[in-house]
Amino acid sequence: MNKPKKTRIAAVADIHVKDTDHGKWSAYFRSISEAADVLLICGDLTDTGKASEAEVLAEELHACKIPVVAVLGNHDCERDEQEDIINVLCNDDIFILNGGAVTLCGVGFAGVKGFGGGFDRGMLSMFGEKMMKQFVQEAVDEALKLENALVRLDSDYPGIKKIALLHYAPIKDTIIGEPDQIFPFLGCSRLAEPINRRKVDAVFHGHAHIGTFQGATGTGIPVYNVSKPVLQKKGMAQDFFIYEVDAMEIPQQL
Repeated sequence: MNKPKKTRIAAVADIHVKDTDHGKWSAYFRSISEAADVLLICGDLTDTGKASEAEVLAEELHACKIPVVAVLGNHDCERDEQEDIINVLCNDDIFILNGGAVTLCGVGFAGVKGFGGGFDRGMLSMFGEKMMKQFVQEAVDEALKLENALVRLDSDYPGIKKIALLHYAPIKDTIIGEPDQIFPFLGCSRLAEPINRRKVDAVFHGHAHIGTFQGATGTGIPVYNVSKPVLQKKGMAQDFFIYEVDAMEIPQQL
């Protein structure tokens, strides 16, 4: 019996590309291409949310010879140029997910930015001032978008391995190391609900630069904080994380 083919996933977050970064990232993306089949970038693609920074990233990604799947981060939203950033980056090999899903190399990927709101018993509830309710609603909406994307993967490809990518954390374990006071702004347990319900195989996020590399949801699903500073602290020489998962044989449509 043949062993299932493995898909190698490279994951990183918080690369914060600047206008002055011409030529800085090409070798990095080239080395990822040699080590993996798919690259995930889990938010904060740009440093200050400028479309011009996305243009620099698009140039640097020419060195990347494998498909790229990404979500936006809070930095990418700073100037309200998110749509421009998406338009600059998206092409046949670069997918920016905002509640969407894509299947590559026999693996399903679902992604959202996510949002804050706190964790476990400290999670904020939909109560009180209008602004507080709006804050909580944003997290609810992001969790619903993730759920819908995962449902589509299960419907279209039953049994496929599912990977979720976020910017904000879905569990507290991977933000430990950050100041306790900012935990509600680093992620939300609401994001873990669809991850557990739809039995995702692994989750990748960023945002918490001085958080913890690995944790797990309440049902044991592995969660990785792949913020570039966290990977550097972990001692990963290449500043990206490789995760292998079984690929599904998907017949090509004629």
